[in-house]
Amino acid sequence: MFVQQAIAILDSGVGGLTVVKEVMRQLPREKIIYFGDTARAPYGPRSPEEVQLFTEQIVDFLIQFAPKMIVIACNTATAAALDYIQDKVAIPVIGVIYPGARAAISATKTGKVGVIGTVGTIRSGAYTTALKELNPAIEIVSEACPTLVPLVEQGNYEMPEALDVVSEALREIKQYPIDCMILGCTHYPFLSNAIGQVMGPAVKLISSADETAREISTVLHQKGRLARGSELPVHQFFCSGDPEMFRKIALNWLGKQIELTPIVWQVANPV
Repeated sequence: MFVQQAIAILDSGVGGLTVVKEVMRQLPREKIIYFGDTARAPYGPRSPEEVQLFTEQIVDFLIQFAPKMIVIACNTATAAALDYIQDKVAIPVIGVIYPGARAAISATKTGKVGVIGTVGTIRSGAYTTALKELNPAIEIVSEACPTLVPLVEQGNYEMPEALDVVSEALREIKQYPIDCMILGCTHYPFLSNAIGQVMGPAVKLISSADETAREISTVLHQKGRLARGSELPVHQFFCSGDPEMFRKIALNWLGKQIELTPIVWQVANPV
């Protein structure tokens, strides 16, 4: 009997649901197993070593389901752990940074690109490296926005005050003459309306979530691993924090109830 292998997607919290939504839209036959480490979010302020450790723990958990691919749907974890995880497992592992960088290079008309992300992502310089590899002449301005992930994780991304928080977070980067801006955290598409309102219509927003789903499709197609058959998959979701908040956000974002299993780490915050 043929058993469909899943795509395993992990994130520091609910942000990776933006990738899940795009995979569901672009690849509706694919089964998804998702892990959101909501108990330890946000990852942005943590050290690269700690983020790598957390990412490895989640990958070790997800491997038991024999997935055909792992997607690190967290920019901070991609910057800190992608190479390490790729060396550790024998299946394809992709992150969210290079897909977003490629989309920005394609979108910019002026060669002036903005990047917003967590402290960890911006500090790593991962987007600058990726963009410069693709086009050494590109001009980049980056801004860490540490107030935005908690806004999403707490379910407040549609509250009226979210616009004020976003406006303050983008106050500096808005001064630069960029024509596109990478949402360098998968939590940020939850705030795309507010971000677009603050930045204005002249700045195109690049969602790494959209581009990562396209990358998933490309890799699976190249390897002949796209799902086949007519049955729609049953997805599985795991989270390490408040399951009710996760369910609420998932219902709001995905438009459907999910099968969610809370996971309690034996060591909640290893050092």
